[in-house]
Amino acid sequence: MNPRLLVIAGALKDSTIPLHNSETTIGRDPGNLLIISDPSLSRKHCVLIRDDDGYSIRDLESRNGTFVNGVANPVSRLHHGDQVSSGDSVLVFLTKEELEEPAASRVEFEEGTTHATAQLRPQDVLYLQPDRVLSELPSTSRLGRNLNALLKISRVVHSIRDLDELQTQILNLIFEVAPAERGAVLLDGRGRERFASIFARHRLPHATQPVRVSRTIARQVLEDGVAILGADVQHSGGLSEVDSIIKSQIRSLLCVPLTVFQKVIGCIYVDTTNPGIHFDTDHLELVAAIAGICAVALENARRLQWLEQENLRLNTEINLEHNMVGESARMKEVYQFLSRVAPIDSTVLIHGESGTGKELAARAIHRNSPRSAKPFVPINCAAIPEGLLESELFGHERGAFTGAVAQKKGRLEMANGGVVFLDEIGELAPALQVKLLRVLQEREVERLGGTRPIPVDIRLIAASNRDLEEAVHSGTFRRDLYFRLNVVTVVMPPLRERREDIPMLAQYFVSKSSAKCKLKPKQISPEAMACLVHYDWSGNVRELENAMERALVLGSSDVILPEDLPESVLEKDLPPGVVPAKYHSAVKDLKKNLILNALEQAHGNYTEAARSLGLHANYLHRLIRNFELRGAVRPFPSARTGTSRGSSGRR
Repeated sequence: MNPRLLVIAGALKDSTIPLHNSETTIGRDPGNLLIISDPSLSRKHCVLIRDDDGYSIRDLESRNGTFVNGVANPVSRLHHGDQVSSGDSVLVFLTKEELEEPAASRVEFEEGTTHATAQLRPQDVLYLQPDRVLSELPSTSRLGRNLNALLKISRVVHSIRDLDELQTQILNLIFEVAPAERGAVLLDGRGRERFASIFARHRLPHATQPVRVSRTIARQVLEDGVAILGADVQHSGGLSEVDSIIKSQIRSLLCVPLTVFQKVIGCIYVDTTNPGIHFDTDHLELVAAIAGICAVALENARRLQWLEQENLRLNTEINLEHNMVGESARMKEVYQFLSRVAPIDSTVLIHGESGTGKELAARAIHRNSPRSAKPFVPINCAAIPEGLLESELFGHERGAFTGAVAQKKGRLEMANGGVVFLDEIGELAPALQVKLLRVLQEREVERLGGTRPIPVDIRLIAASNRDLEEAVHSGTFRRDLYFRLNVVTVVMPPLRERREDIPMLAQYFVSKSSAKCKLKPKQISPEAMACLVHYDWSGNVRELENAMERALVLGSSDVILPEDLPESVLEKDLPPGVVPAKYHSAVKDLKKNLILNALEQAHGNYTEAARSLGLHANYLHRLIRNFELRGAVRPFPSARTGTSRGSSGRR
């Protein structure tokens, strides 16, 4: 066996790639074994896996999917001659030694005069006109009627692009040649249910009850690829034992496979409950012939429908203007959410830890909304003192309080027609929560010292790093305001949950900082990148941005090395394969020993240990967490509450 991939379309067209490894990753990232510079491919697109039974291909949650013989599945077993489509690239999986095909002959054109004995237009071709074919045969000829039906269906199916319309025409034509009461087209899919598309019809247009299809029969046809005829179900040995058929009182049925490139993509099922009607082998052959004609058209229509939907989704994502960086699955979900909520005026609640980009998400919603030309007014509820926040939000009239020497519009009023972004809304005082609730209900504000309400047209986007539902239960946040805010919600993922985005973010922040500080951009060494990816980033994207600016400014070489990173990153145990510098290793060991000795002398009391080291207790806790020393010394019970020296256990 000589396993290999022959590229017949795309960036590597006409090249052959031998498969020697147990796993061959494919994508546009330089870390793949097979690198294809194709923007329609994901960085890590798919992987070929060799096992004892041969080869299989697994999609790595790529953006555009991986298709084997035109069908997208998470995992597919590969056979000789299978076509793998990824983006614009098409690869043929080969294991056998192919015989060399004879070269195509050349065509030479000669000039001359045309002396045609007959001329025929396509619309006049006899065999493309079913009614004329039927007129040439005896009126009682069943073969003539069948040929007429096949010609008609072959002419119709290839002129229809819409999948539902195509399936409707197929069943209508089957009803013309077979005495079926019901019919269904089942297209194979993923998961336990097996069917990605189910389309059914009754012969009578006024029938409303569902078309019941025996899953047992359909599965058997899909698995075996063989048509099934039940001429007299009630008296046949095998079919009379199928409960679903007996309960539906089916008297006769047909189920034929839809096959494309030797792969069963679905089946056509028809039946009848009329005891006087029995399908025969002629019906079976005719419906099987119809299935053979329609299979490719159905698969093309299904794939065209998927491509149109995917194209719409990608266009929506591409057209979404935002300043966020990341291509992970979590961020793609965020982008899709933003593209869906931006055009509407619903209130949006954004959850997420500090530094995850909640304001960037809010600005993206504003930028892609019909209000984009109007103001975007951000307000940090935690940064403005409670005494000033009410005036900032609602404004005041002259003389409303001491120092109010002039009338002032509030930010809610200034945002009229635009978007108000209330960051850290969980910190809003209870009295202001009541006033904000009135704004959301009545869409009007009243200045401090004012006597008349002022109508405002605003869209509210709120954000919080607190669990507002828990705050409602604890009584610190109003339940009715929470329900007003919680219309559509998105959670911004922390950086530790999308580590695959860290390399892209880190390089982006290096470029951004180099432009800001007017310094030459630097590459990040593999060792430093491994440290960045391994670190948990409690401050999320904001902490990473600060770390990369520090490394760029303080680094002394042409590349960013591990020693250029903050100590908190180096304090974390390094990932496998990264050898720390002797200096940093010695400093790390010294810090560990100092902390352990201080904890032992303080009998496990963290407050006493921090005082003896001259550190703040919170900083000591961070060091203990980074060095993973939590269980190294067992603290006394009093140590957890930070008690005084007298309760630390000293004698």
